[in-house]
Amino acid sequence: MSGKVASNKKNKTNKAWIHEHINDSYVQRARAGGLRSRAAFKLSEIDDQDHLLRQGMTVVDLGSAPGSWSQVAARRVAPGGKVIALDILPMDALHGVHFIQGDFREDAVLQQLVAALDGRQVDLVLSDMAPNMSGIASVDQARVMLLAELTLEFCREHLKPGGGLLVKVFQGEGFMELRKAMQEMFGKLQLRKPAASRDRSAEIYLLAQAKRP
Repeated sequence: MSGKVASNKKNKTNKAWIHEHINDSYVQRARAGGLRSRAAFKLSEIDDQDHLLRQGMTVVDLGSAPGSWSQVAARRVAPGGKVIALDILPMDALHGVHFIQGDFREDAVLQQLVAALDGRQVDLVLSDMAPNMSGIASVDQARVMLLAELTLEFCREHLKPGGGLLVKVFQGEGFMELRKAMQEMFGKLQLRKPAASRDRSAEIYLLAQAKRP
């Protein structure tokens, strides 16, 4: 009986999500504009406010699938720019985007990313990465923070002086330590919660600019 109740509850939750998704104005706008997901509007809004993306930039997009952030970035750094995208999931090809499929936590995959840079230093790192959620808050938070810390370590090695980082995080254990580490590496650090981020979502974005030499 309890299994049946749980199943019914799950079905109701799924139906509610589908209904919300179909009626979501950002989803509708994404489809109309040929964008791969509503997440495109998160990056667009932040970039409109903070002017992160410019023509000719080299951009790394971590956690890129299905590709909406890469779409926005590729359009805004053209002509002459380069976007290198990476995700553990497959992603259909995009004009102006070099895609690598693999786990960012693995050294072999990181080396593929470094090789794709071909000696370039990066102007901007974007990370919308999130782990598969277990539903156990402490475990999920630890996984999110690990990805953010690895992203910061990549920036330490490959982001040029003056460069920027936009990374998704969740406030919780390890958040203040991450902020402190970013403040030490960058001259400017701000929080961003774009309108396209669902109200119930705990995600926020840390925007770091002016990497110190």
